[in-house]
Amino acid sequence: MTLERPRAFTLIELLVVIAIVAILAAILFPVFARAKAAAQRTSCLSNTRQIVLAWSMYAGDHDDVACPSYYYSADFTLETAWDFRMDWTNWMEAKASLGLLGPYTKSGQLNRCPTFHGESWGRPFTGYAYNSTYIGGDVFASRPVAPLGAIADPAGTAVFADGAFGNPPMAHNFLRAPSDPFFEIGKTHFRHDGAANVAWADGHAKASNRLHRRDPGQPGLGALSEDDAAYDLL
Repeated sequence: MTLERPRAFTLIELLVVIAIVAILAAILFPVFARAKAAAQRTSCLSNTRQIVLAWSMYAGDHDDVACPSYYYSADFTLETAWDFRMDWTNWMEAKASLGLLGPYTKSGQLNRCPTFHGESWGRPFTGYAYNSTYIGGDVFASRPVAPLGAIADPAGTAVFADGAFGNPPMAHNFLRAPSDPFFEIGKTHFRHDGAANVAWADGHAKASNRLHRRDPGQPGLGALSEDDAAYDLL
């Protein structure tokens, strides 16, 4: 009785299978990448919604006055901002904790965009920026914190947005209007396939792809409006 030898793959068949797998991978990998980017964009948008909700709750507990952008202790050893607090008593081992919105957000992860990994210079929570030109104020520029009643168009006034500056994009925490002298270091980052997630003073959040003040040297960075219309209290 003759035993049949088990049939094995020929070299050509093996090469065909490898080619098919490679073609499928080339087709599916971009799909998976887009799906991951979409999930991260959705997560980021959820973060901005929760941050502006925390901002509204803070104002409700403080006579309807917005959260300050930042301030320092008299000796400058304690830096307190909307998203973090840094104890600089020992510069080599600075201690970080949640900032002014911390009691409402309960988590620093809300302040971290899942797609942003820019340099943050030791600041613990990065990716989002707070409108300090008109809303949160700036103690060094003598800009006051805004009462909510002063915001004439809440649905058209940006409070938080994806933020960055420079090339490569680096972190900042304070969103600056185009007229602000510090606009160059307080830009909006359209990092989500050409869109930026923005939270507005009426509490809604959505993606915007209207990039103004485009700078070829800083791709994806710019302003939410050509002038201060998307930032001011009018």
